[in-house]
Amino acid sequence: MPSTTVAVGSSIGLHARPAALIAEAVTTGNLSVTLAVAGGDPVDAGSALMIMTLGATQGVEVTVTGDDQAAVDTVAQLVATDLDA
Repeated sequence: MPSTTVAVGSSIGLHARPAALIAEAVTTGNLSVTLAVAGGDPVDAGSALMIMTLGATQGVEVTVTGDDQAAVDTVAQLVATDLDA
């Protein structure tokens, strides 16, 4: 199962707005992707609420795992982007 680790790019971290944008991309694209921080359990990237439970602030590394590399790359790019801008 492909995975990659990226640093959170959003200036305030993965709060409501970035989490909602990531979850929307996952559900719209019918992707199977999870997100996890070091020492934490993976959460469904299709759920904004679950993403927010990670408590990932700017710069925290998040591991993105999915069924295929394209899905992982898509979500990893969103996590690494400042979605608050």
